Amino acid sequence: MWIGSILLILTALYMQYFMDMIPCALCMTQRVFIIAIGCIALLAWLHKAKALGMRIYTAIGMVLAVIGGGFSSRHIWLQNLPEDLVPTCGPSLGYLIETVPLAQALSLLLQGDGNCAEVSWTFLGLTIPGWTLVCFIGFFLINLFIFYKSFLPKQD
Repeated sequence: MWIGSILLILTALYMQYFMDMIPCALCMTQRVFIIAIGCIALLAWLHKAKALGMRIYTAIGMVLAVIGGGFSSRHIWLQNLPEDLVPTCGPSLGYLIETVPLAQALSLLLQGDGNCAEVSWTFLGLTIPGWTLVCFIGFFLINLFIFYKSFLPKQD
């Protein structure tokens, strides 16, 4: 699972630096959750966690996948709003961090704005946040499977 997380981030970086697709605030938030899921999976692998440890790691992974999926869903919702209902574009991340208290800046970033409503790439009818939601669902299901498997008796 941590390898999948790395591949997703490499894809995002390729799109950003080679396809000139500047990520919006919600894109960056989704990246944070993909990285967090990958870090938890890597920790579980390095720790060689037994049943209880695996349950803890996978439970954290499932929570992160649900939250990340929530941000992807919000992003998809913003992209599907009628043009007259799309929120106005907000200030840049740098400006927010420099001028607004951190908690308020994070709140504004997590809500998304007009930049998040732009659709700049699709594949098989899904936008980037659509595919990201599919990945979060996959991460959730993999964690759920491993969580369930940790309750089964070991086969010798």
